[in-house]
This record gives sequence, structure tokens and C-alpha cells, in this order.
Amino acid sequence: MNTVESESALRQIGDVAEEVGLSLRTIRYYGEVGLVPPSDHTHGGFRLYTDQDVRRLLLIKHMKPLDFTLEEIGEALGILDDLKSDLPRAKRAERSERLRQIVSLTQERVTQLSKQLRAAKSLIETLTSEVGD
Repeated sequence: MNTVESESALRQIGDVAEEVGLSLRTIRYYGEVGLVPPSDHTHGGFRLYTDQDVRRLLLIKHMKPLDFTLEEIGEALGILDDLKSDLPRAKRAERSERLRQIVSLTQERVTQLSKQLRAAKSLIETLTSEVGD
């Protein structure tokens, strides 16, 4: 790519960082470990990202607080990439099943977090009632 026209359709890392709410350092790290490498660079070497890259960063941002490892996140991203490609039926079914497992694991983690949130709210109510008005 690296043409003036293509650069105008892509976003620099600072704009992406602001949009997704991640630090420049974090985005660079995700590129270094292969999760979201920049789609291109400017003539000056600045990283450029597509809308697809931004969606990947947002997915990572949502998975990290649920204690998914970078390896698990990479697997999920790979599955999503695979499902967008022309896979043989058996491979597509296998990848879809694995994605369903990841969804199930996510649901379990959300349930656990909901229990923790309820417990924290109960603790606040208990402590607040002891303090009084």
C-alpha cells in the first residue's frame, strides 16, 4: 500500500488509541505479539490501522478484563479470521464449535463477575448501614 491515497483511508496509532481507549504502548505491544499488527505504515514509518484493526483492538479490550490470556485472545481472533475465509465444511464446523466454547467460557466469567458485583454491593449496603446518615 503506502500510497498517499491509502494513507488517507487509514488511521494513525494516536487516533486509534483515542478511539479505542488503549495506550499507544498497549497497541504497539499487541502488534509486537502478533495480535494486531499495523496494516501499513506511512512513508515516515508511522503505524496505520484499518477499521478491521480497530475492531480487533476492541475485542481484545473486552476480553482482557475477563481474564483471557493473550494466547486465548489470539486463538479467538484466528477463529474469527478463519470463519471469514473459504474453509472446508468440516474445518468451519470445528472452528465454529471452538468459538461456541469461547462464548460459553465468556458467559461463565460474566456470571462469576455478576456474583462478585452482587457481593460487593451487599458489602457496601452493610457497611453503609453501620455508618448511618
